[in-house]
Order: sequence, then structure tokens, then C-alpha cells
Amino acid sequence: MKNLTVLLFFMGWSCALAAMDASVSYATFKSPTQSYIEIYLHIAGRSVSFQPVTDSTYQAGVEVVILFKQGEEIVKFDKYTLSSPVASRPLDFIDLKRYGLADGKYELVVAVKDANQPENAKEFQTEIEFDYSGEELQQSGLVLLASYQRSEDPANAFVKSGIQMEPLPYNFYSRHASSLIFYNEVYNADKALTEDFMVSYSIEKLDNGQSETVMIGHKRQKPQPIIPLLVQMDISQVPSGNYNLIVEVRNRAKELMSRKRIFFQRSNPFLDRELETLQLAGEVNLEQEFVQQLDAEALEYSLRALTPKLPQGDVEMVNAMIRDDSINAQRLYLFSFWAKESPNNPEFAYQKYMEVARAIDQQFDSGFRHGFETDRGYIYLKYGQPDDIENRDQEPSAPPYEIWTYYEFPRTNQNNVKFIFYNPSLAPDDYQLLHSTAFGELNNPQWQRELYRDAPNEIQGSDYFGGSEVLDNFNRNAGRVFRDY
Repeated sequence: MKNLTVLLFFMGWSCALAAMDASVSYATFKSPTQSYIEIYLHIAGRSVSFQPVTDSTYQAGVEVVILFKQGEEIVKFDKYTLSSPVASRPLDFIDLKRYGLADGKYELVVAVKDANQPENAKEFQTEIEFDYSGEELQQSGLVLLASYQRSEDPANAFVKSGIQMEPLPYNFYSRHASSLIFYNEVYNADKALTEDFMVSYSIEKLDNGQSETVMIGHKRQKPQPIIPLLVQMDISQVPSGNYNLIVEVRNRAKELMSRKRIFFQRSNPFLDRELETLQLAGEVNLEQEFVQQLDAEALEYSLRALTPKLPQGDVEMVNAMIRDDSINAQRLYLFSFWAKESPNNPEFAYQKYMEVARAIDQQFDSGFRHGFETDRGYIYLKYGQPDDIENRDQEPSAPPYEIWTYYEFPRTNQNNVKFIFYNPSLAPDDYQLLHSTAFGELNNPQWQRELYRDAPNEIQGSDYFGGSEVLDNFNRNAGRVFRDY
């Protein structure tokens, strides 16, 4: 079952608490009598209010509401208070709840609220579906683990199959993590198979819409009604990025019987040898880095300005960090990016880039969004300053437009690359990318028709046979300018 993870990272504790920092995830399982779901909660201690218990100890509490809905009907409801350990300083605390449910589709809602500061609250929602009926081979959900140890304690909710398991919060592996550990169960192998079979587990890297397998392993299994799987993989050499863990079950003929997948993130910013030249051997303490001085507004601004430089696969992750107010996640990502770009002086590289970003913000500000979020600002930050800009705003048959030219374009190994922007709304500085010759950017063979749509009689060729250019005269210069510059 897909894991719901909220990317809300550990925050610094102060008298004025930030929004609650919590991770909610889940996995579904099958028992001999009923299907069930496990809900995993992780609360960052420094994001909730601790109250004195004695002169030197403190404790926090979080009110938790968990409900399952089908349509407007609440099928199952639970409300309780989760208390932290009594300690001399804020500690993270975790919880696990199991609920038996009939197979089907549900809306899961989990709401958490600081018992000592009610306005500090979060709510998470997702849709879940599971069906463990039938006798075909099946798998449980995948659970990523922070740690495990052998235990037979029946009173410990975190014990399953003789193993005490601590779920990994946020599906996030920091640079301190050297192993990926997962737990999975295989069901009905004794009914679906008569021979030994193979469980394969792999890690695939997600980058710009593409996936690449970076690690793979196998385990041979004998058919049994329930097969618990606890697997540990060495990820010390896995670089930062977005990944999927994939667990497959195949029969002896290598036919796929079942497949499960779970998304996770890895931060390993100092993996490369050049990054190791940084004097950060051992602990990476963000509190000593420039990102610690950035407040929530500055962090969001910096990350939005960085969007043109991000790998495509990271854009949604960064947007999620901003959307969820994940302050420490934002700091970690921003620092990791610049540490990789400039290992010897990430702060200097960041400051120089932000000087340009702020200038672009002012230059291309449209009044509706940051200037670097406009098409012109985005292209400028992504590819740098163009070698030539031809501005035309007086042609009677066309809205204002600009043609940018890059004589050399190392990003795609091209020369004489052009971008044309136009302003069909005529709103101040509301220019949109209309066409480009750069590989991977918007390519619109009909761009002249769009630019000169108010002069349809000047189109060369038939509407039905691909007419795409306009007659070249003093009122219609774009085609000639585009070719000549």
C-alpha cells in the first residue's frame, strides 16, 4: 500500500513554537482473521509545548483523532491523547495504532493537536484501498524502518513477527543513514505456488521524469501462508535525490506475481569527494550554516528563486516542503543544493545567485508573481543572460514581443538558440514564452500564426495545409528578426 508521508522536518525549539512537526504514514496487512491497517505517528518534540512535571522534567501531549470514512459515513473513529516521555528536554515521540477493517476504499483522516497549545494543530487526509480477499499471492504494504531489534514482548505495539520495529519518519534518509531497512509480508504463497520463488527488491532513482535502477537484491523463499520479510540494504553510496523502493515477487519462471512500491528521499550531500573537502566531517550541523539565519519568508523566497535550477523531479518535492511549512526540510534542501554546487563556499554561491535572482525579480515583476516566476525571469535564471534581446512593441498586427538569442548554448550543445516571448494580454510585463529552438523547451511551429492572429489574411499557405508563416512586411517583422538575429 502506498505510504502517506508528510515532509515536516525537525525544527529548532523556542518559546514561540512553530507549527507542529509531524509525520503520518500507514501500511495495510492481512491477518488470518481480518485485514488491518497500521497508522504510524511521529511528533517532533521541539514543535510542541512541554509543561513542567517536576522542577527538572517536562512532558508534552498531543490529542489525536483518527477516522475512516466511506462517503459521508464514519466507519471507524478513535480519539486519544498521546503523551511524550517525561524528560529534562524535548524529545521526539512516536505511536502506532492498528485497526481492523473490511476490504474496500476509505478516506483516512488523522488530526493532531498540541494538548497544551490547541492552536498548534495539523490535519492529514488521504484515500486508501486494500483487498486481501481471494487466494492469489499478495503483499502487505511496505514499511520503511529507522531501526529494529529482536523482541517477544506481546505488550509492545511495535513488535511484529518477533521484531520490534521503529518506523522511519517522513520517508527521509539523512546523510547519517547508511542502511535502508524495510518490512513486508507475502501472503498465500502456499496456495499460489508449488515451488520456491524469488523476492526481488530494488532502488530506482527518479530524475527528470526518468527512472534508473541503482541497486538490486534477491531473496529465495519457500511457499508459506505468511512470509515476513525484513531486509537491510546498504545506501551509504546512494546520492541525494528522490527514489522508489520496489519489492517484487516472481515465480520460478520469472513471471511477476505481485509488486509493491514506496517513495523515499535521500540526503547525502557530501558523498562526492569534492564535497568531502568541506570541513564538515562527522556531523552536519545546520545551526552553524547560513540557512539557519533564514526565516520562513526568506527560505520560501530562496527556494522559489531556485526553481529554474532544480532537477525536474525535485520541483514537486520543494513545493511540498513550502506548502507544508517544513522549515527544517527547506533549510536542509537549500543547504544541500548549494553545498553540491559550491562545496568550498556554499554560502557565497547562494548569495551571488540571490543577487541575480533579486534583480530579475525586480526587472520582470508583473504584479501577479515574482519576476523570476515569469517566463522571462525563469529562462534568464535557468540559462543566464542572453547575448541579444530584440524588443518590438510597436507592430500594429502583433502584441509586444521580444526575441532573445544565445549565441552559444552549452546546456544542450546548440548554437544560436532563440526564445520568443509575447504579451497577448497587454498587461504590464505579462510576457509569455511563445516558442524556442532550445531542446526541451516549448517548441511551437505555429508561433507566427499565434503572434499575428489579428492579421489572419496575411498567413502564407492554407489553414488546412499547415500555413504557419506570415507575409514579411513592415507590419510583420518577427519571422525575419527571428531568422536574422
